[in-house]
Amino acid sequence: MPAEVETQLLGGTANRGLVVRVGDTVRRPLRPSSLATHALLEHLERVGFEGAPRLLGIDSQGREVLSYVPGATVTSPYPDWSMTDAALDSVARLLRAYHEAVADFRPVGLKWAEPVPPAYVTGLISHNDPNLDNVVFRDGLAVALIDFDLAAPGSALWDVATAVRLWAPLRPDADIHDLRRGRSLARFRRFADAYALTDADRLRLADAAADNHIWCMEYVRRGAETGHPWFYQRWTTGESELTNRTNTWFKEQAEALHRALLG
Repeated sequence: MPAEVETQLLGGTANRGLVVRVGDTVRRPLRPSSLATHALLEHLERVGFEGAPRLLGIDSQGREVLSYVPGATVTSPYPDWSMTDAALDSVARLLRAYHEAVADFRPVGLKWAEPVPPAYVTGLISHNDPNLDNVVFRDGLAVALIDFDLAAPGSALWDVATAVRLWAPLRPDADIHDLRRGRSLARFRRFADAYALTDADRLRLADAAADNHIWCMEYVRRGAETGHPWFYQRWTTGESELTNRTNTWFKEQAEALHRALLG
């Protein structure tokens, strides 16, 4: 029998170079939180949510085996189709569909990954990393979330804050090098509208996005300091300076962000 061909998949940071495709499956390293992630994926399968990979087992090398979700993820240089308002709207709708699917998942005694700040924990298991390369698209529209490594008890608000911070994106215009430059505030409002965010969460979204940026960059910084090669490379080649600029931007733009949502 011929050996299985492994094709390295692009994207990611924590597992970069370690995630491979084998036929119609994806093989990924196990983590301390894998049991929790697997319980989440099994729940999503039970409720018929089509926007996530299926857990298929553990292979002979001790890697988790997931179904391969066909489509395209968004990696740099970003294709124009991925920066459209239609693509943005579809990410918001996919995220809401995920939240509806996971709303009645009540795990007990499971070890999750990075904890979400207590102010943003309602009990819902949020994805916590709907980055551009963690969303699968087909025909220009988002159809699935992948990479649930950071999933943990959180909230819809926290997930929306994470997604809109990355997809708007929320950072200084000088640090946006694609078609989204100059449109951050408009896309911020558009994402909240497409998700159908509640009025109560709209009042908190700007602050949640700023807090999410701090949370995410602290995770990267700690990874760099503990010697993770990809986090170290990212942090020491401009990420720390971009983090400081973006933190300042959030403070300077706080009122504009609130007005964009409520105007």
